[in-house]
Amino acid sequence: MPLAVTPHVSALSTLAVASSVASALVGGVFFAFSTFVMRALADLPSARGIPAMQRINITVINPWFLGVFLGTAPLLGVTAFFGRDNAPAFGWLLAAFGVYLVGSVGVTMAFNAPRNNRLAALEPNSPEAAACWPTYVREWLWWNHVRCIASLLAATAAALAIAQ
Repeated sequence: MPLAVTPHVSALSTLAVASSVASALVGGVFFAFSTFVMRALADLPSARGIPAMQRINITVINPWFLGVFLGTAPLLGVTAFFGRDNAPAFGWLLAAFGVYLVGSVGVTMAFNAPRNNRLAALEPNSPEAAACWPTYVREWLWWNHVRCIASLLAATAAALAIAQ
C-alpha cells in the first residue's frame, strides 16, 4: 500500500520545521563546543589556548552564524504567533520560543559574551591570562552546556508542535 502524500503542507508546519531545524543547528554548534572544541582548547597552555579562543570569538561574528543564531528567536516567535489558534501546537511553540530566547540568546548575552569580552582584553602571554584561563574555560563551558540543552529542547518542542 503506497504512503498517502498530502499535497498541501500548512504554513504553520513549514515554519515549525524551519524553527526546529534552526534551533537544532544552533544546538549542534554549542554541542560541538561542549564536547570537544573547548576541551581541546583547555588542554593547551593559556598562551596558545587564549589566542585560539580569541580568534574563534572574532570569526563567529559572521552573517551565517549570526543569521541563524539571532534569527531563530524571531522565527520561533513568528511561528508561535501563527500557531496561536492551534492550542496544542501553540503550547509547544511558545515553549520553544521561551526556552530558546532565555536559554540560548539570553544566556549568551548575559554569561558567555561578557566572558568573551574579558578574554579579548587579555594579553595571552601575561600572568593574568594564565591565571584567568582555567576559570574562563570552566565557566564558559558550563554556560555553553546550558545554551546547548536549551537550543536542543527548543528544537524538540518545535518538532512536537508539528504533530499537533
